[in-house]
Amino acid sequence: MLKLITEDIKVVIEKDPSARNFWEVLLLYPGVHALIGYRFAHVLWKFEFKFLARFISYFMRWFTGIEIHPAAIIGRRFFIDHGMGVVIGETSEVGDNVFIYHGVTLGGLSTKKGKRHPTIGSHVVIGAGAQVLGPTCIGDYTKIGSGSVVLQHVPEYSTVIGVPGRVVFSGVASTYNGSDGEEAFPDPVARAIECMLERLPQMEKEIRELRADLKGEKKTETVSVKDEPVIHKP
Repeated sequence: MLKLITEDIKVVIEKDPSARNFWEVLLLYPGVHALIGYRFAHVLWKFEFKFLARFISYFMRWFTGIEIHPAAIIGRRFFIDHGMGVVIGETSEVGDNVFIYHGVTLGGLSTKKGKRHPTIGSHVVIGAGAQVLGPTCIGDYTKIGSGSVVLQHVPEYSTVIGVPGRVVFSGVASTYNGSDGEEAFPDPVARAIECMLERLPQMEKEIRELRADLKGEKKTETVSVKDEPVIHKP
């Protein structure tokens, strides 16, 4: 337990440029507080102390604004940045080295019992306000853009944006390292406009050629009509 909590604090220092030292993160980061509460509540839940586990979860929700169900399964080195408004449902499963921002919901779409919350792979980044709903599977090394609503399975090494979420990039090599540089979420609408603009010169050329062909056919028809002999009937 202490090892997991120590790892959770260290990953904050690694990924958050504003984090200065161990004690500052431990005392002043609500995402860390919510995760510590979840770690204890999860152990109690497994030992059938479910009321006490839910009480801790409720208290941490009131204290931090982050709600993590004690039955959820969360891996190592999990980082919630800022954290306010984060909701992680009962049957959610989260892999290792996952990084999420405030306002993220890992929620369900069904009121029936059973698996109804998403499964998040390892090394996933989920942007602020994103909603991942239902028993969907998010592949490893995936990035989900802010405000996206993901309702379907997403393959690994993908970038997802939009409402509903669309995969706009997929197939990055396993050697990809997303920690360097800025996060890039391409705009599919802008890309579609770029493709249209690239296609316009060719389309204009084809239209000019068609016009020239039509003009040539009209001239030929006019000449043919003039050359025909006029026959006078008695």
